[in-house]
Amino acid sequence: MFKIPFLDLPPLRGAAGTVRLPGSKSISNRVLLLAALSEGRTVVRDLLASDDTAVMLEALRALGCGVVKDGDTVSIVGLGGRLLAKHAQLFLGNAGTAMRPLTAALAVLAATQGGSFEVSGVARMHERPIGDLVDALRGLGCEIDDLGNAGYPPLRLRGPSELALDTPVRVRGDVSSQFLTALLLALPLVAERDIRIEVIGELISKPYIEITLALLARFGIAVKREAWEAFVIPAGSRYVSPGEVFVEGDASSASYFVGLGAIAAKDTPIRIEGVGSESLQGDVRFIEAAAAMGAEVQAGPNWLEVRRGAWPLKGITLDCNHIPDAAMTLTVMALYADGPTTLTNIASWRVKETDRIAAMAAELRKLGATVEEGPDWIRVQPLQAWKAAAIHTYDDHRVAMCFSLAAFNGLVTKAAVPVRILEPHCVAKTFPDYFETLFGVVSVEATDVPVITIDGPTASGKGTLADEVGKALGFGVLDSGALYRVTGLAARRAGIDLDDGKAVAAIVPTLQLRFSEGHVFLGQEDVSARLRAEATGLLASQVAAHPEVRVALHQLQLDFRRLPGLVADGRDMGTAIFPDATLKVFLTASAATRAERRYKQLISKGISANIEGLREDLEARDERDKNRSASPLVAAQDAQMLDNSALTIEASVDQVLGWWQKRRPF
Repeated sequence: MFKIPFLDLPPLRGAAGTVRLPGSKSISNRVLLLAALSEGRTVVRDLLASDDTAVMLEALRALGCGVVKDGDTVSIVGLGGRLLAKHAQLFLGNAGTAMRPLTAALAVLAATQGGSFEVSGVARMHERPIGDLVDALRGLGCEIDDLGNAGYPPLRLRGPSELALDTPVRVRGDVSSQFLTALLLALPLVAERDIRIEVIGELISKPYIEITLALLARFGIAVKREAWEAFVIPAGSRYVSPGEVFVEGDASSASYFVGLGAIAAKDTPIRIEGVGSESLQGDVRFIEAAAAMGAEVQAGPNWLEVRRGAWPLKGITLDCNHIPDAAMTLTVMALYADGPTTLTNIASWRVKETDRIAAMAAELRKLGATVEEGPDWIRVQPLQAWKAAAIHTYDDHRVAMCFSLAAFNGLVTKAAVPVRILEPHCVAKTFPDYFETLFGVVSVEATDVPVITIDGPTASGKGTLADEVGKALGFGVLDSGALYRVTGLAARRAGIDLDDGKAVAAIVPTLQLRFSEGHVFLGQEDVSARLRAEATGLLASQVAAHPEVRVALHQLQLDFRRLPGLVADGRDMGTAIFPDATLKVFLTASAATRAERRYKQLISKGISANIEGLREDLEARDERDKNRSASPLVAAQDAQMLDNSALTIEASVDQVLGWWQKRRPF
C-alpha cells in the first residue's frame, strides 16, 4: 500500500492480465458479526484485510469474542448471544458496515442483559446519519443516548430496558439499506416470538439486503420476506455457526477492473477472479452497465472477463439503485463515451464516506469535464481537452480507485496528462493493494514513466538520498553501483566462468533484483553485506571488463523504469542511462566531509580507519571517475547541483522534492 501524501499516475496505455479480488467488505463484516453472535467457533476464510474489518475485529475482541487471525483466515469463538463484557467503548473509524449493525446488536443485548456501550468513529462518521436506525430501536424499547448531534454517532447504548416485541419494528428504507440490515442481524437475538420489521418508503439497495438474508440463512436464520415491504424473523430463531465460511471477492472492487477492461483491454481481456455469475452481491450486475456502454463481457461462476468492445464507449442513462457503490465507476468511464451519461436514483451517495455526488462532480471538473448534479442524479459529458489534476479523495476509497481510470486519457487525446491521487492510502478501507494490483495489469510507454536521477562521486550519500526520495514518492529505486557486484556474485554462485563474457551476460536478465531502504535483495535474499565484501568487489571488476556484460546491464537498468516511477542513483544515470529523466540531480560534498562520514561509518562497525587516508583515497577515486573513457563522472548539463556538505539528509530530501514539485503539472 502506498502510505504517501500523493501518488502520481503517468499516462497509462493498455491493460491485460488477471486480477484476484480481495474479499467483499459487505460480506466480511456481516460474517464477522454473525460469527460473533453465534455459539461455538466459526472459521472465516478469504476475509478482506482492510481498515473496516480491522475495526470490526477489534470491537469483537473488546466484547469478549475469541479472535485468532492467520493471514486471510480468522477464527471467531462466538458469544452465543450472551454478553461477556457489559461495558465497552468501541471506535469504529468510518466503517458503516460496523457502526450500524453493532449499534443494533448492542442495543438489544444491553436491553435484555444490561450494560453500557459507547460507539464512535472518525469525524466523517459523526456526520453520517443513523437517526432512522436509532428511532427504530427506540421504538422497540432500547435506551440510546446521543453523545453528539441527535441522529448521528457517537452514541451510548444502555440497559436493561423492556422491549416491545409484540408490535412491528418500523424503519425507513430510503436513506440506507444498512439500517434494515442492522435490524435483521440484531433481532434474532431476541426472537422469543415472531418479530416483524416493516419498511417505510421505498427500500434502496435491495441487493445488499439479499446478501444479508443469504448470510442469515447460512447461520440458521430463515427470514420470511413479504415483497420488499416487510420481513418476519421466526420465533425461536437462534444463530448456529456453519463452522466454516468463505468470503467471495468484492464485487464493488471488481467494477474498477471491469471499467479498466472496457477502456483499455484492446486485445487480451482483463480476467477478474473472485466474483462471477453465482455471486451473492448485487454489484456484480455492474457488468450489465459496462456492457450497455459497449464492453464485451463473459462471466463464469467465479470469474469475469472484460475487453473493449465499442470505442468510444456509449453514453447511457441508468437507474443505479441496484448498484449504488459500483455505479461510481461509471462517472469516470463516462469521460470516454460518445455522449452524456446520466446516473439516477443515487441519493444514497450523499450519506456515504463523503457526499459522493458532490465529490465526483468536483473532481471530474478538475480534469476539465462538464458535470451537472442534482439531489439524486449526476450527468457527465465526454471529455476531449483533459487537464492534469490532483484528485482530492475525501478519505473515500472509492473516489481514489475510480479516478485511477482517468490516467488512460492518452487513449482519447494526443495531449495525455498525468493524474495525481491525493492520500492514496485511503484505499485501505477495502482494497489495500489496489494500486499495486492495477500496475500489475496495465501497460505504459517507458518514456511516460517519470525518472529522477541522482549522480555524484563516491560517498556523497546518493544511495541514502535516493532511498528517501523514492519512499516519499512511492517510486522504485535503482542502485546502479551494486549491479556489477550482484552480477559477479550471481555468476560465481551459478558456477559460470567469469572470463566467459557471453555466459555472464546471459545471467543478467534472470536476476531478480530489488532495492529497498538501503538494502539489496537478490530474489528473497538480502545480499547487502555480501556486496560490500572485498572479494565481491574483485568479482565485479572481473565481469565489468566484458562489453557484453555492460550492454546487458545497460538494458537491466532501463528495465527498472516501472510504474509509478524510478529514482536511479549512480555515476552516469542522468548522462548515459536516462538522459530524458524529468529531474536530474548531481549530488556532491567536499572530500573532507565525505571522508569524515565514511570514517564514522567504519568506526561504528568496529572497523579501524584513518580519516586522512580515506580523504586521499576519495580524491584519487574522484580523479579516476572523472577521467574514465566510458561514462565518466560528470554532471548532466541540465542537472540541479546539490552540495550536501552542510545539509542533513532531511534537508537534502526536501530540496529534491521541491525541485520535483516544480516540474509537475499539478
